[in-house]
Amino acid sequence: MKIEHIAMYVNDLEQTKNFFTYYFHAEAGEKYHNQTTGFQSYFLSFQGECRLEIMSKPEMEDIGKPLARTGYAHIALSVGTKEVVDSLTEQLRKDGYHIISNPRTTGDGYYESCIIDLEDNQIEITI
Repeated sequence: MKIEHIAMYVNDLEQTKNFFTYYFHAEAGEKYHNQTTGFQSYFLSFQGECRLEIMSKPEMEDIGKPLARTGYAHIALSVGTKEVVDSLTEQLRKDGYHIISNPRTTGDGYYESCIIDLEDNQIEITI
């Protein structure tokens, strides 16, 4: 058994697609748009079998996203090496994203940094 994909609603579908394709080299599938409901989505494919569906629809509730909460906490994206973790974190910092933890080795052995994306979601950048 495997997780087929993970999905999240976003306010700005195009900006979110651009974020993941630019910084994490995701490949975006064709945009789906249900004309009746206004629902729109993209499937983003990452190296390997991992996919993320980003979705938007009219009249969504946009509630706060504190870091310590129940439910999904973050997305962890593997970029391959410590050097890429470091350089990508620095690029995101220069581009104005909030870095909540600088690159470091965690107590459980991961080398990672954590950022907040344009939709206030936590993204972990790891090897």
